[in-house]
Amino acid sequence: MRLFSLTQKALMVGIALLAWSCSDGSKKLPYLGQKSVEIRVENGKSITDSVYHTIPDFSFINQDSVVFTQKDVEGKIYVADFFFTTCPTICPKMKTQMLRVFEKYKDNPHFMILSHTIDPRHDTPSVLKEFGQNLGLDSKKWQMVTGDKMKIYELGQKSYMVTATDDPTQPGGIVHSGAFILVDKDRHIRGIYDGTVPEKVDNLIKDIEVLLAEQYPQK
Repeated sequence: MRLFSLTQKALMVGIALLAWSCSDGSKKLPYLGQKSVEIRVENGKSITDSVYHTIPDFSFINQDSVVFTQKDVEGKIYVADFFFTTCPTICPKMKTQMLRVFEKYKDNPHFMILSHTIDPRHDTPSVLKEFGQNLGLDSKKWQMVTGDKMKIYELGQKSYMVTATDDPTQPGGIVHSGAFILVDKDRHIRGIYDGTVPEKVDNLIKDIEVLLAEQYPQK
């Protein structure tokens, strides 16, 4: 319960930062999550750097039964989410909206989508493969991964700032966030959006453009 409350607070901070950024008219997206300060000495001078929240290293199995790690998103902007294939509630809405993002950026070499199943017992690589094929996906552009359940839950809660909780009283037996998380090429979170609301996904699409322009400026 405490983890859920902390995540809610993190999301509220993220939303506030996004609102501030837009009201300021800035073209640069905020960095979400906790920030620390690092002091180092170079050539006898003290230099202070901001160290932003970073998605840690990870290792899962994708829909092609191949190990998928942080190295596979290295140097790319990506949108992450958490779902399960038998979800009867918000997941169909999420996948409808994520398809919009996929269609918009499927030809961009600097962009990927990374979906994590939160029901790995059922969602084996073959199940994810069939699920993706039914959506008409390019597996290289939109990766779906499975693995150890507790590691996936921990990554979601502690790193992506979203929740997933087993609840046998709820449809599908799991309660989880419908968030889409925008991550930059350095694995910093730059935006969190409600993936069940078309207008919020419109904002995500606009912010992807901003982030692409920031991190891959045209020469």
